[in-house]
Amino acid sequence: MVTRGQFLERSTVIPAKQGVLEGLSHRGTRAPPLLIVPPPPGSGGMDHPVAAELAWAVTRAGHPTLRFNFRGVGASPGTPGGPEARMEDMESALRVLEKSAGTAAPAVVALAASAPSVLALERAHPGLAGVALVSPASLEVEELARVRHPLLVVVGAEEPLRRAALAAAVAEASGQLVVVPGADARFQRNLPEVGRSVARWLAGLSPSA
Repeated sequence: MVTRGQFLERSTVIPAKQGVLEGLSHRGTRAPPLLIVPPPPGSGGMDHPVAAELAWAVTRAGHPTLRFNFRGVGASPGTPGGPEARMEDMESALRVLEKSAGTAAPAVVALAASAPSVLALERAHPGLAGVALVSPASLEVEELARVRHPLLVVVGAEEPLRRAALAAAVAEASGQLVVVPGADARFQRNLPEVGRSVARWLAGLSPSA
């Protein structure tokens, strides 16, 4: 039984090209809903601490969320694939979130090395509400300057980054850069600030903002 004030996390089956994907969703009433893309297979799944923190913080702020496992991860059947397979999986999850959210355009957040895949998704789906990248590993920062949706980038202050180049690329895309003090790419310190940063950004994308 779920009592008042609790958040019910629902197991969600995502129809996909290769069968189904395992997902977890939270309901909400505030736009935009958020698709949480985990790291690529072999680097984590939807139970990644940052993914769980994002789901908690964003749902607490009233936004619906959906996170999922790529094929071959967790209870998602199949063999882990490359960029094309990950694109198919992300689009499958996006369709489920769009269907459940009605007319509200979703935002998407990528964790770690899924950043290049989510930027490819961004180029293929011009109707997104926004794109957020958390600790975007394996990404040439210059790619950020080509993002055309509202952009948020969250990094740890202890990450080995080309900070000036990153800030310049985010600024060129008219995006926001959040540097979490005392944190590295795993956010073992100050993890709640990642969730708060994404929730604040989503609030700014809301039609009522």
